[in-house]
Order: sequence, then C-alpha cells, then structure tokens
Amino acid sequence: MDEIIEIWDESGKPTGTSASKSEAHKHGWFHPTIHLWLYTRTGQVLLQKRAARKDTFPGLWDVSVAGHILDGETPMQGVLRETQEEIGLLLEPKQLEFLGRFTSEQNHPGGIIDREFQYVYLAELPVPIKKLTINPEEVAALELRSTLRLAEELWGLAAPANYVPHSRAYYKSVFKSLQSRI
Repeated sequence: MDEIIEIWDESGKPTGTSASKSEAHKHGWFHPTIHLWLYTRTGQVLLQKRAARKDTFPGLWDVSVAGHILDGETPMQGVLRETQEEIGLLLEPKQLEFLGRFTSEQNHPGGIIDREFQYVYLAELPVPIKKLTINPEEVAALELRSTLRLAEELWGLAAPANYVPHSRAYYKSVFKSLQSRI
C-alpha cells in the first residue's frame, strides 16, 4: 500500500495538498518524516538495518526508527505509529524528546527524488532489544552499538558507506544530544 502524505513547500509549510509517497518521490515534492534515536543509559544506540526491498538505501544501517508522517498526522503521532509498526515498541509521548527538524534532499536510483523535513526525536530504550519485534518489510535487523563506535564510523573513520547518509549538522546535533543523556 502506498502511503498518502502531506506535500509541503520548500520553506516547510503545508501546501494543503496530499499525494501518494511514490508520487511525492517521483516529483521531488517536500514532505514530513520522522526519525527516532533510541539509546540506553550504558552508552548504546539502537540501529536498524533497512530491509533489502526498501526503495531507498536498502540494506544500510539507519536510525532506530524512520518513516513518513501520514496525511493528517502530527509528527508525534507519526513517530509513535512508526515505532510500533517497525519494531513493535509502544511509547508514550512523554518518553520522547524532540531534538529538531532537519532538511534532507537525496536522489536515488529509479528516479526517486526524496525531499524531506525530518522531525528527529530521542528516547531511552525502555526494554531489552530481544523484546522488540521487527517488521520484515521494513527492517532486516536491529543492533545496539556503542555511541563511540558509531561516531567513529559515521564521521568517516571506519565504515561510513554502511550507513544511510545524513548531513554533518544532523549527526552533530544527534551525537551532542546523545552524549548529554548517556
């Protein structure tokens, strides 16, 4: 099923129109998405390996949860829904902390032009990883990685090609926030 999402203008304001996700990607229309970074008090971050069938960045490691905000949803509703859909985790709004909104523009094989306003959240992982249930259509695997190892790999010292790329400002903001909580 192709999700119906809101279309936004370049400044991040809703246009009052909606379209299927595939149409938005075909035409390069801006739209809102969510990212959730789950961390542990022991200095680890939960990563997901994207399913091989994904249209964008198949098989690469990414944030704990990522997805599109559906037409009519708030970013908070979207992050709660996506978290339950992708990894089977029910969270309450009070468990999430809004980190910020970032803009991302990426071109992908197959003519996909992905232009997003990403609403980024942080939350402490409230259960052991073995209690999570992945949706195989979305996620191939989950793994906890130390923030130090992750930072080294993402900043280009080891294996940046294994991860979905995000801007330097995005990673800097995420890691600064994670460091203050761990």
